[in-house]
Amino acid sequence: EIQRNPYLITNGVSRFDIMQGEIGDCWMLAALGSLTLQKELLENVLPKDQGFQDDYAGIFHFRFWQYGDWVDVVIDDRLPFLNGRYLSVHPRMSNEFWPSLLEKAYAKLQGSYQNLHGGYLSDALVDLTGGVQVQFSLKEPPPHLQEIIRAAARSQCLMGCSTSGQLRNIELRNGIVQGHAYTVTGAVKIPYKNGWKHIIRIWNPWGHGEWKGPWSD
Repeated sequence: EIQRNPYLITNGVSRFDIMQGEIGDCWMLAALGSLTLQKELLENVLPKDQGFQDDYAGIFHFRFWQYGDWVDVVIDDRLPFLNGRYLSVHPRMSNEFWPSLLEKAYAKLQGSYQNLHGGYLSDALVDLTGGVQVQFSLKEPPPHLQEIIRAAARSQCLMGCSTSGQLRNIELRNGIVQGHAYTVTGAVKIPYKNGWKHIIRIWNPWGHGEWKGPWSD
């Protein structure tokens, strides 16, 4: 028993509830972080009619989009735990378990936790929303990419990004991690000196670390 007074959700759902564990599934967690910005979409995946308190039967169910339909995935409440720490994603609040249980359900959908090591953020966004994904490569970006991103942000589209790198999880001096996925949480254009600056805000599924370059806070 990890917690004597567990809750599925406490004080609402936020990307800040998520802290990546030992599993290399930043691609899925970045998509999940984006999903928390659209509560109606999140409720498709995380049904509200369940919890640890009322008529608790030891199971939870989640829904994911697969092959043109929503698939219900049922799991128990056991989580991988070793030497006093989580191996899976762990919540910032010690007694809140929606991130850990949702990750477990997605691992079951994919066949195992091992199968979550490495993946595509775009695939996870489709699995979590049933929507259509569009990808852009920064090596050959389309014209007016910044305008496209800001228009998507205004339309409340779910967005993410990823970095390349043969060595994963290496943090550069500017705070960006190589071979890692992020949630895009905002995009603005601001006047600066005699021109304009395009600013994009991203969130790291690690739950810590930040941009250390120009315009950092």
